[in-house]
Amino acid sequence: MARQLNILKNDPWLAPYAAAIEGRHKDAIRKERELTSEAGSLADFANAHKYFGLHRQKDGSWVFREWAPNATGICLIGDFSGWKALPQYRLQRVGGGVSGVWEAVLPKDAIADGQLYKILVDWAGGSAERIPAYATRVVQDPDTHIFSAQVHAPKRAFRWKDADFVPDTAPLLIYECHIGMAQENEGVGSYEDFRTKVLPRIVADGYNAIQIMAIQEHPYYGSFGYHVSSFFAASSRFGTPEDLKRLIDDAHSHGIAVIMDIVHSHAVKNENEGLGLLDGTPDLYFHTDPSRREHPAWDSLCFDYGKNEVLHFLLSNCKYWLEEYHFDGFRFDGVTSMLYYDHGLGKAFGSYSDYYDGGQDTDAITYLTLANSLIHQLKPHAITIAEEMSGMPGLAIPFRDGGIGFDYRMAMGIPDYWIKTLKEKKDEDWHPTSIFWELTNRRADEKTISYVESHDQALVGDKTVIFRLIDAAMYWHMTVGDKDPVVARGIALHKMIRLVTLATINGGYLNFMGNEFGHPEWIDFPREGNGWSYKYARRQWELVDREDLQYRFLNAFDNAMIELVSRRHNFQAKPIRKLWEKDDDQVLAFMRGDLVFVFNFSPTKSYDGYGLLAPGGVYSTVLSTDRPMFGGFGNIDESVEHFTVPDPLYAPAGVERLPLYLPARTALVLRKHPVRHNKA
Repeated sequence: MARQLNILKNDPWLAPYAAAIEGRHKDAIRKERELTSEAGSLADFANAHKYFGLHRQKDGSWVFREWAPNATGICLIGDFSGWKALPQYRLQRVGGGVSGVWEAVLPKDAIADGQLYKILVDWAGGSAERIPAYATRVVQDPDTHIFSAQVHAPKRAFRWKDADFVPDTAPLLIYECHIGMAQENEGVGSYEDFRTKVLPRIVADGYNAIQIMAIQEHPYYGSFGYHVSSFFAASSRFGTPEDLKRLIDDAHSHGIAVIMDIVHSHAVKNENEGLGLLDGTPDLYFHTDPSRREHPAWDSLCFDYGKNEVLHFLLSNCKYWLEEYHFDGFRFDGVTSMLYYDHGLGKAFGSYSDYYDGGQDTDAITYLTLANSLIHQLKPHAITIAEEMSGMPGLAIPFRDGGIGFDYRMAMGIPDYWIKTLKEKKDEDWHPTSIFWELTNRRADEKTISYVESHDQALVGDKTVIFRLIDAAMYWHMTVGDKDPVVARGIALHKMIRLVTLATINGGYLNFMGNEFGHPEWIDFPREGNGWSYKYARRQWELVDREDLQYRFLNAFDNAMIELVSRRHNFQAKPIRKLWEKDDDQVLAFMRGDLVFVFNFSPTKSYDGYGLLAPGGVYSTVLSTDRPMFGGFGNIDESVEHFTVPDPLYAPAGVERLPLYLPARTALVLRKHPVRHNKA
């Protein structure tokens, strides 16, 4: 009798869909066997990048290969040929042409490091210049704006110093960032600028991971890196491959893991820069059916995950970034779009039946499962995160248990909840029962990344939390000493929202760069509509550095709460014990380990001697949003120890009354003193 998968054992409500869940599990097993029948393992199979593309051989000669089944002829062109198709640079079919692979072996003096090149592809009825699919370096001409591949063969390989690095991510505290907009000046930042100027800030802030966006080369800067053209090339607009490696190596030296935002959900439609019409056919890497080939919402092309050549390309891409750049894992973008034939568009996902109605892309699910298996084979401590909003069960469950194998999934409902609360509810209607339920409502067998806001909430057309709270008052009343009530409210709630979100994590926490100090305004990349301005595609670090502005208060609080949870190993795994929630008072309290988190969301009511229920003992304050150094009013005397008071009514439950002073719009964290036993 076949073993029942743990995902089905742990969730009886999935029983009606057992066939679908077991089917996707078997699909992955079958596909892995098929792919590894000759290679031996997924790790050995995922070596397309070592075969295709341009490589220098041991004797100094060059070999170049491209997969282009529809091509009738291919020639390397570039600086070395005067951009003309010369006979000595022509490729030949491999193995009689059945495989669709083309190859050229060139003498060592045929091309040189730094030279630009492309392939000129001929097909029946057409011809065009293309950038090779496996190009590892792509640059843009500053005058013509044309992209070309570039030979990158430094004489000395980069010398890594991180051989023994293993990330300590319990809990995982992620600083989401974008290299280009991380600088203060109006322009595009570099890997080196980030390494020397921003990385030290992240180290000081206490985060143990950075998640870098827009690494894969993309022709349009304003796409935020999500319309990828060259999947194996680190974006050259930020610097050289060695610059990126130096940044990652430096982060590792500070104990910081580096997660790459990888895009395998779609590709840019551009034919000159991307994979579209590489060999004259629109479906080389993409779907043959036009209705499935183009993404209806993203104006991009959708991979056909049912093709083994596409799996070869994408799995090798995962391996390439792990091995060549030492990334510690990936946040997979657009997973919802991959899981469903309709990309999850316009679907409510209100019941389990919505996940198993026949609309699931089983080929994509198989790819994601294999990708997770490969990544963890190559790097057991790797981190994989799914950006997924539908809530498909099993996404972040190990494959052996019947899941797809991600380590974490993004808790995308949490930022939506905070936005909805800020937009639609008066302060008096903030209910602790609703807040606690939203922050803790998740599958027990899947780890999530909780967050108040990511880059999504900061884009033009949306608003950051601080902007929703303070809005125009930010421009006039953020000076230290200014008693503007709108700003005071905003600062108080900004801290409380972040603390309650962090305190309830069951996996990790994420913050987008600058939001820790309430970065003002939105993100708007240069585009025609704003006159190609970089004014809003940057981070104003000077705001948090200035002693006369209140941004530093928010940053100091963020540092304190990050330090609090990071000092407690496996904080995210400690059970959350709800102690108190009373909507009439707007008070919430819960316990994790020896810490008690208490929130008074009331905008007007302060409570003296408020009697929470807690395990009997002595408690002291370890963090308070009301400290003046955090922009608070200093109303809480943190030197006072708090003693529980026995109450016969609650004795059977093993709790006592814990009287506390709770000022309005304030949160505090208490630590329960360890019980000391006297020696006989």
